[in-house]
Amino acid sequence: MASDSNGGGIGEELEQQVHESPFHPMEQFEVRQIGNVDIFIFGLDLSFTNASLWMVISAVVATGFLLFAMRGSAIVPTRLQVVAEGLYGLVASMVRDNVGNEGRPFFPFIFTLFVFILFANTLALIPGSFAVTAQIVVTFLMAILIFVTVTVIGFMRHGWHFFRFFFPEGAPAWTAVILIPIEVVSYLSRPISLSVRLFANMTVGHVLFKILAGFVILLGVVGGILPLAVLVGITALELLVAVLQAYVFTILTCVYLHDAIHMH
Repeated sequence: MASDSNGGGIGEELEQQVHESPFHPMEQFEVRQIGNVDIFIFGLDLSFTNASLWMVISAVVATGFLLFAMRGSAIVPTRLQVVAEGLYGLVASMVRDNVGNEGRPFFPFIFTLFVFILFANTLALIPGSFAVTAQIVVTFLMAILIFVTVTVIGFMRHGWHFFRFFFPEGAPAWTAVILIPIEVVSYLSRPISLSVRLFANMTVGHVLFKILAGFVILLGVVGGILPLAVLVGITALELLVAVLQAYVFTILTCVYLHDAIHMH
C-alpha cells in the first residue's frame, strides 16, 4: 500500500511539473481573466479575458488596416491598397461564384467574417499572442451564428417549402425514409464540422510550434539548429494554413448561403 501511495504521489508530482513547464504545449490555450473585475450577467461569467483581448485586437487591427490601406483610394494604388482590394475582390468572387447576384446583400457580413478570421489566425502566429480561433467555443459560436442565419434566410425566402431541402425533388417517395434522416443529420452537423475544422487546424499547428520551440531551447545553440530550421519552415506553412482556413470557412459559408437561397 505504501508503495502504491508513493508511486501515486510521484506520478501526481511529475504530472504537475509537466503541466507547469514553460514548454507544456497546451498551456498556451488556457483562458485567463485580465484584471480583478468579475462580470456576471444572468449567472454567466463574462469577465474580460485574454481571449476577449485578442478578439478585440484582431477586430481593431483588421479595421485599422483596411481604413489605412484605403485612405485616399489613389488611382495608382499603394502596396497596402493592392492587398486590401485583393481581399475585397477575393470575397466578392467567392460570393458571386457560389451564391450569385442574390448574395450581394450578404457581402458585408461575409467579408467581415473572412477578414476577422484571417487576422485572428495570422496575429496568433506572433510570439506571446493568443490563438482565438484555437478555442472551440469561439469557432462554434461563429458557426452556429452562420447556421441560424442561413436557416432563417431559407425559411424567409421559401417558407415551409424550405423543408423540401431535406428531400430532393424528383426522388422516389419510398426513398424518403432513408434520404430525409440522412439530409437532416447532414444539415445539423454543419456547425460542428465548420467549427471543428478551423479549431483543429489552428490547435494542431500551435501545439507543434510549442513543441519545436521547446526543442530549440532545450538543445541549445548547436543542437537546436535543426529544430529551428524546421520551426521556420513550419511557420511559413502555418501562415499558409491560417490564410487557407479563413478561405475555407468563408467559402463554406457561401455554399450554405447558396443552399438556403437556391435550395438543391
